[in-house]
Amino acid sequence: MQTLVLNASPRKAWNTAKLLKSAAEGAKSAGSEVEYIDLYDLNFTGCRSCMLCKRKGAQRCHCYWKDDLSPIIDKVFKADVLLIGTAIYLGRPTSRYFEVLERLHFCSLSYDDYSNYFTGKVNVGLFVSMNASKEFYDRLYKDAFEGYAQELQILNGEVCLYPCHDTLQVADYSKYNMAGFDDKRKRLSREKNFPRDLENAYQIGQRLVRETCE
Repeated sequence: MQTLVLNASPRKAWNTAKLLKSAAEGAKSAGSEVEYIDLYDLNFTGCRSCMLCKRKGAQRCHCYWKDDLSPIIDKVFKADVLLIGTAIYLGRPTSRYFEVLERLHFCSLSYDDYSNYFTGKVNVGLFVSMNASKEFYDRLYKDAFEGYAQELQILNGEVCLYPCHDTLQVADYSKYNMAGFDDKRKRLSREKNFPRDLENAYQIGQRLVRETCE
């Protein structure tokens, strides 16, 4: 049993990373091996349109471009569970997240009949952290992020979207020009809600592995 964890946030020890690490612990508790990768440490871009994955006789679901992401694409398709997380930047996932999804999709898409080459099954947990409140997310972001979650259905497994709202963006707001945020309210949200978010992430990681074993 193999769980692959991809952090598509540039911060290695803050909200998104903490959620992913908690989910990874849940996966471990259910008996899975876990590999954790910070994507911003790696050298890669989005699809370069080399078209090698579309050549006749090419290996299916394999990206031929030689950079740090291609081996990870292989690992995604071989995993039992994928846990991937992103912060929200200007209402969207990070650029790193989009680069991964772009290449994951392109090498698994048939240009003969637009079917999915991938015949395996990978359960997915998608964790999204944001400054926005739940009300703001539900009103302006929810539909879009449910659409991003649907894109992961190319892996043929369950896709669990977990939005984490009203996060603490920095440890000390007084050091930054960030008067648009209520420091006291942010800290209260952190103390009250984030421990529950971490526990929920743990449970998701655990459940996705257990369901794979059933």
